[in-house]
Amino acid sequence: MTGSAIAVTRADGVLTLTFDRPDKANSLLPDDLVRAREELADLDGVRAVVFRGAGSRGFSAGMNVGAFAAFTPESGEAFIRTGRDLLASVRTAPVVTVAVVDGYCLGIAFELALACDLRITTPRSTFGLPEIKVGVPSVIDAALLHHHVGLAFAKEIILTGDAYPVAEFASSRLVNAVVEADALDAELDRWLERTSRHTPVVTATQKRLFETWLNTPLVEGIDESTVEFGRMFTDPATAQALAAYRAGLGGGTGSPG
Repeated sequence: MTGSAIAVTRADGVLTLTFDRPDKANSLLPDDLVRAREELADLDGVRAVVFRGAGSRGFSAGMNVGAFAAFTPESGEAFIRTGRDLLASVRTAPVVTVAVVDGYCLGIAFELALACDLRITTPRSTFGLPEIKVGVPSVIDAALLHHHVGLAFAKEIILTGDAYPVAEFASSRLVNAVVEADALDAELDRWLERTSRHTPVVTATQKRLFETWLNTPLVEGIDESTVEFGRMFTDPATAQALAAYRAGLGGGTGSPG
């Protein structure tokens, strides 16, 4: 797509989307959001989706606010719906999604990282939602922040608009791993091995249940999970996974939980 600066690679079942505008802090334009969503619509043969930032400065500074200058109420809402649709595609993807962050991760880029299943970062990484500083509220998947860090800290981050070093998030476990930049690839491989080796159906089902648990009352979510559990036994891969697990136990019957 003309105007998009996202580098796309597909290898070994991993779709990697790299924000590739390093001279502009990997800031994003509306075309980038559309392009990313188009790629996420084609996950045939994909077991994981990885988001990265090009260059050595950061993951992404978020939206290029120059795009906001000509917004009307109608075009502003249309734009943010595009962002909403992309982040929903990330959050509900039937495969594991990972944000690999080295440096700043701001605005909609932070929201995208929140929408991912896993976040791997470097010690120098910073996170923030600076929207309030340019006169607009934090919206869409900023709504996930309090689930990760608690309401009090989420309000602080949003109302100040400041960027916070990754160390500030240690107690909340917002990030799954913090490693030096030269160890990011190996750490990513380790997490992909641990999380994307399961059957495609069980991963998709578990991802669907995460969304159910976020959006339904407790009892309804529990009831839906019992239905999903039963459905798993229509997939031949379930029996294969069970047999492999039992073989790893030496033929025992121990619970995987």
